[in-house]
Amino acid sequence: MSKEFKIRTKNNDLFLRVQKGHFATMHSHTNYYIDVTTQKMRLSEAKALAEELVAQYKMTTIVDTILCIDGMEVVGTCIAEELTRDEYVNMNAHQTIYIVSPEYITGGQMMFRDNIVPMLQDKHVLIVAASVTTGKSALAAIDAVNYYGGTVVGVAAIFATVEECDGHPVNSVFDPNDLEDYESFKPPVCPLCRSGAKIEALVNSFGYSAL
Repeated sequence: MSKEFKIRTKNNDLFLRVQKGHFATMHSHTNYYIDVTTQKMRLSEAKALAEELVAQYKMTTIVDTILCIDGMEVVGTCIAEELTRDEYVNMNAHQTIYIVSPEYITGGQMMFRDNIVPMLQDKHVLIVAASVTTGKSALAAIDAVNYYGGTVVGVAAIFATVEECDGHPVNSVFDPNDLEDYESFKPPVCPLCRSGAKIEALVNSFGYSAL
């Protein structure tokens, strides 16, 4: 694997770990591996991430439920804590927010058990993802919320290459502007493959498996 480096912000606990190379995800090939492991699992980084993301929702958006995908439950919990703080400008102050995660069935479709459905039905749902690049996982989450009778109020992510998904705004801390030469390709037309560059690892939001 190539050497990791960090893209830093003014907050010492808020940064992006990346490696440059040739990587394969479930839906695409990319020239960067974006490592979000510690943002999802280290409390100080999850809190810093949540503080940055909630700025888009605190004053304007009612959130009843946070739907976490890509293993974002710790970040989702930190976002819920920020959204329910007792502040004059906080629309969700004093309110309880549900934090839920999906089960997956064949084809990557999301499902929820009967006891979880009331946490989505007729609720304002914020989807929290590790990354939104091709948008397929976020779209599956949006479809699930709609199917179970909820209302999507936004999509929040650590890294995103799109500004909207199915008409819903995508709010991210980092984007391709932070990686000037970031590229993503469909596997059949990947120029790295065509040039003979071997894939270094299979990657997703949970980590990587070197080849």
